[in-house]
Order: sequence, then C-alpha cells, then structure tokens
Amino acid sequence: MKKVLFAVSEAHPFAKTGGLGDVAYSLPKYLRKLGVDARVILPKYSQISSNFKSKMEHIKSFTVPVGWRQKYCGLEKYNFDDVPFYFVDNEYYFEKDKPYGFFDDGERFSFFSRAVLESIRYMGDFFPDIIHCNDWHTGIIPVLLNEHYKKSNEYTNVKTVFSIHNLKYQGIFPKEILGELLSLGDEYFSEDKIKYYDSISFMKAGINFSDIITTVSKSYAEEIKTPFYGETLDGLLNSKNYKLYGVVNGIDYEIFNPARDLNISYKYNSSTITQKVRNKIELQRSLNLPENKNIPVISMVTRLVKQKGLDLVISIIEELLSMDIQLVILGSGDENYQDSLQYFSHIYPSKLSVNIKFDTKLASKIYSGSDMFLMPSLFEPCGIGQLIALRYGTPPIVRETGGLKDTVIPFNEYTGEGNGFSFFNYDAHEMLNTIKYAVKIYHDKNMWSNISKNAMLSDNSWNNSAKTYIKLYESLT
Repeated sequence: MKKVLFAVSEAHPFAKTGGLGDVAYSLPKYLRKLGVDARVILPKYSQISSNFKSKMEHIKSFTVPVGWRQKYCGLEKYNFDDVPFYFVDNEYYFEKDKPYGFFDDGERFSFFSRAVLESIRYMGDFFPDIIHCNDWHTGIIPVLLNEHYKKSNEYTNVKTVFSIHNLKYQGIFPKEILGELLSLGDEYFSEDKIKYYDSISFMKAGINFSDIITTVSKSYAEEIKTPFYGETLDGLLNSKNYKLYGVVNGIDYEIFNPARDLNISYKYNSSTITQKVRNKIELQRSLNLPENKNIPVISMVTRLVKQKGLDLVISIIEELLSMDIQLVILGSGDENYQDSLQYFSHIYPSKLSVNIKFDTKLASKIYSGSDMFLMPSLFEPCGIGQLIALRYGTPPIVRETGGLKDTVIPFNEYTGEGNGFSFFNYDAHEMLNTIKYAVKIYHDKNMWSNISKNAMLSDNSWNNSAKTYIKLYESLT
C-alpha cells in the first residue's frame, strides 16, 4: 500500500482560506477509499476550533533546526472522516489570527517545512513513500529533503510531488534566509536552483527539486507555460514539461449534495430537479427580491478580486440589470469592488442583492436557488464554484480559462449537448452577450431542463482524478 503524506498550509475543516483547503481534505479521503494510505500534515493554528484541539492526541515533542536555532515542535494527531491529520504545534509561529500573510512568513514556513521532515520520524508505523507538497508554503521541502535528509537511509527513497494551486503566489523572500533559516549553502542561490532575481522563491524550489509537478487542471498546465499566465516562471515550466501534469480538481460529493444538503429547504436530484424552483422562491424571499419563478436568477459566490472578473461585471452592470434578471452576489474582497456593488444594490434593490461576507449556508441556498452561475475569471487554475454549481444543476457562465475550460462544456442547442455557457476573450461585452444568450435559452423550458440535468449529471467527483494521482505516484517507484 502506497503511503502518501500531504504537506499543506491549510485543510478543511481546521483552517481554510481557499480551494487548497478543500483539496487537502477531499483528495486524501478519496485516495484512502482507493487503497492509498494518505495522511495530512498542517500547522496547528490558533484559530483551529477548540473542539478539534481538545481531541488531538499528543505524539511527541522535539526540536527543529531553523538555521542555527533549535525551535520547539509538538506533533499532534486527530482522525477526521477516517483521514489521519497531523498538526505541527509551535505557538510562536502559529499563534496568529490567519494562516499566512505576515512579514515573517518566510521563517514560519521554513520552520514548518523542516518540521514536516522531522515529524516523519515519530509517526510510528507510517513512513511516507511520497511527500505531496502544495503551493509555495511547502515548496522548499524537496530541497531540504535532498540536502539534509536523503543521506539518512530511511529517507533515501522518499519521493516528492509538488502541486501548484495558484502560480501567482510564489513565496519570495530575501536570499539571506538560505543560510539563516534553511541551512543551505550559497550554491542554491543560482538560476537553476531557487534564485529569483535578487531573492529566493519557494515556488521555484518546488518546481526545480520535486520529482513530479502537478497543476489543478489540464488547461492551466498548458497556460502557465505562456508569458500571460506564467508569472515570470513560464520559461522554467517549459523546461520542466517532462514532469509537469495537469489533473483537474474534484469536489466532495458527500459534502456538496443537493439531495442531502441540510442548508437547503427542498432537496432534489437529477430526477426531481423541478424542486429547484422552490429553493429559488425561498432565496428571493430571504434576500428581499421580488418572488417570481420566471425571472432568471444569476449568481456569483466568489472572492471580490480582479482575478475573478469583477471589473468585467461592474463595467456592464447597468446594462445587465436593465435586463429582466436578478443578480445575487456573495463574497468579500477588495474594497473598491465591495463599494461599487453596494452602490448599485442601493440603486437597483429589486434586481441586485449584494452580501459582503463568507457564509456557507447562504452559499448553499444560492447554488440551489439560482438559475445560472457567473464566473468570468481572468485566470482560474481550477475553480471550485463552477463544480458546485454543476452539482446543484445551476449551469455556469464562464470564461474559457484553466479549469473552467476543462469542466464547462458550452451548450449546443442543436444537439442538446453541454452543461453551461462560455466566452473566450476577457471582454465585458463578450461576457454580456453570452449572458443574453443563456437568458434566451432559459426561456425555452425544455432546453433549460435539459441543460440543468446535463449539469447535474457531470461527474466532477474526485474518483477519476484520484485514480490519476495514484498512477503518478506509482510512476515514481
């Protein structure tokens, strides 16, 4: 049985800022169902619920080298949904109000990465064949493994996989931390190792030193080899093409299930999708929108940032709201987008509901109660929103990029194939024309029933992707 340790900066339900947290929970769970001994290790952040902390088992206390210092580390364990989770405890580094975004992140994740490698010694009957690293926070692990641990017999055959969830965030720090925090020599400050201009990059470390690189969709794996999406690393990624794979993310079909979702009033599946309209009326009522089952409700559940296409939406919002539609937005982010959307919601109170918050219960109600889901991203490594929308029978309207392109098949009114709508260029009026086309199709009830069922019957569970990861793991031994 393969033994795989996921090293992550966040994981549902303990700490989550985005899609990585969902993947770190769901993928190991599905891998275990397929016979892989997959486990997860993450920092023991202060914001983890005391309910979880009280159930953690203390395994070992030891010290971790951080440059010339020896820092305390506690290793704790808790089984959740049949997945063993390990927690790296150090209050000095992790007693913060959020997982990352601090001036000392370089030191915090240098410590965590070294702690992962030290912790392996104390996991009893579990010693991983593969450490699966995720994003910049753990990108330095393959370097530390090679430099400080491979000479020890027990670590000799350990392989590494590095998954890029979002190339934009690269973990760039001063070159001084090479020796000061990582105990690495100056030879690592070179272009073919981890040098990044006058600094070092944890992302580049993961790309250069891991045995396999994956990204979270096939299209994103191709896109990041181009200058527009490559975030200055496109040349490097082209040179590593021989070990770069795109594996689209899935979602947990037990969590996201309209037939069982406790947050929605009227449960449904692909055979009883007509119940969806009852959730729509309830959503309209709860958001103080006019109750009308015939008006198409378009929704967005998103971070309000440029990456998610908010500038496109705001630039045509008055044209959009002049149509016979309702627009529901849930999320938070940049103040300029929040302020603009709230301004328009005051002008168009019967057309636009803006909810500036993070609310999983309301999100479920929106996915189940809206007719279309808008996701016009500038770039999207994989995307979770469109996968949930499909699961809830809410056809997405997306820009053809990354995982959106891989999972949303444009509807063809002549063949009846497709599960959503898409546009190619990052252009507000191209998006608006696609929305108008979707609204036109919406008013043909037979066609709309067909496309909604197509959406629900799309398989975006982890089953296929987990099998692909297993093949990649097996290729390393």
